[in-house]
Amino acid sequence: MSRILLNAFDMACVGHQSAGLWRHPDDRGESYTDLGYWTGLARLLEDAGFDALFLADVLGVYDVYGGSRDAAVRQAAQVPVNDPVMAVPAMAAVTSRLGFGVTVSLAYEHPYALARRMTTLDHLTKGRVGWNIVTSYLASAARNLGRGEQIPHDERYDLADEYLEVCYKLWEGSWESDAVVRDRAGGVFADPAKVHDIEHKGRYFEVPGPFLSEPSPQRTPVLFQAGASPRGIRFAGTHAEAVFVSGPTPAVVRRSVDAVREATAASGRDPRSVKIFAMLTAIADETDAAARAKRDSYLEWASPEAALALFGGWSGVDLAGASPDDALSYVENDSTRSALASFTVADPSKTWTVGELARFVSVGGRGPVVVGSGATVADELERWVDEADVDGFNLAYAVTPGTFENFAGYVVPELRARGRAQETYAAPTLRENLGTSSGPLLAADHPGAGYRRS
Repeated sequence: MSRILLNAFDMACVGHQSAGLWRHPDDRGESYTDLGYWTGLARLLEDAGFDALFLADVLGVYDVYGGSRDAAVRQAAQVPVNDPVMAVPAMAAVTSRLGFGVTVSLAYEHPYALARRMTTLDHLTKGRVGWNIVTSYLASAARNLGRGEQIPHDERYDLADEYLEVCYKLWEGSWESDAVVRDRAGGVFADPAKVHDIEHKGRYFEVPGPFLSEPSPQRTPVLFQAGASPRGIRFAGTHAEAVFVSGPTPAVVRRSVDAVREATAASGRDPRSVKIFAMLTAIADETDAAARAKRDSYLEWASPEAALALFGGWSGVDLAGASPDDALSYVENDSTRSALASFTVADPSKTWTVGELARFVSVGGRGPVVVGSGATVADELERWVDEADVDGFNLAYAVTPGTFENFAGYVVPELRARGRAQETYAAPTLRENLGTSSGPLLAADHPGAGYRRS
């Protein structure tokens, strides 16, 4: 049996996926501004053999619910939020193998600048960085970053395709592999003949010159992506090395997984080279009863209002004033289309009410919550791997860092006993550890590799 890939899912904010649980006595979410929180978390995750710490991000506030940001601000629903990139070098300094997946939106930053930031991180972490490619779904972000309104949903992916083309030219094609010679005697650090202008001129971007940075260990960071709309899946099939999916049941998630693998094959790539992570929250303890008691205490502190504020931002649908017994229905807009689809059209056999949705989302967000002993949680993870055909999980927390500590203490030993979790890391780079390529660079069948100069 293959091992199950594990990412910890966090965000540089007070409350990430479990709305209102910053108030729980066991939660330390308010420590998000302390560097010691992040370095301590990184050490914990590396000791437990996690593949990566996956950091989410948003560039706007959740202001759809009730037409106001007040519920999100009051309950710290992903606001306040800091830049996810800043703590990564410090976490890398106290670890040697843990990877870092950072969310950076391409909608509001020029590729020439973003490419350098990611290369810098890849150098400083010695090849342990992944980029979660997002196009941004919050209208509030568009307004505050000068666009006035969102770019239409599918056009955001058209822009993203060209954005990645520019990045590939910079990361893979501008500097040849032997451009840096470090010839002290001859006074030549890099051979100018082996550093090339990329001469890109497209619909959205014009970048004539060379890349500013020398090649990093992975050149291109590991490419994560999370879009589950038809256009997002087509983008993932072309570019992604790892895909983040979410849904309440294995059957719902399996539809996204199958679509991603089909799109990957259609683009001429090995569909099994793309590693697919499902979001899941595991509440673990020594016994099933103790874990259930812990879950019940979380539900007592959870905030349905904050849950609906989060869901409004994800889906673009304002459920303020709706009755808890009202049924959800699908509408199409320029937000995250999969957020609403996974609770409506993705599973025709299930009709969700607003009350059920609020309770579900309040602990664990859009993903399922698994409760039990280490063995019980491990059984459920294996069931999801079998039924949804995922390669691993982005593990969200109910309380932080307690949820991660409990997973490391109760679930990881059980997974290791079954041969499903790693004892040691296989390689120094994130790409090699995830198995998306046989080496630190993009796989030969990835389109980015085609820009590499021989």
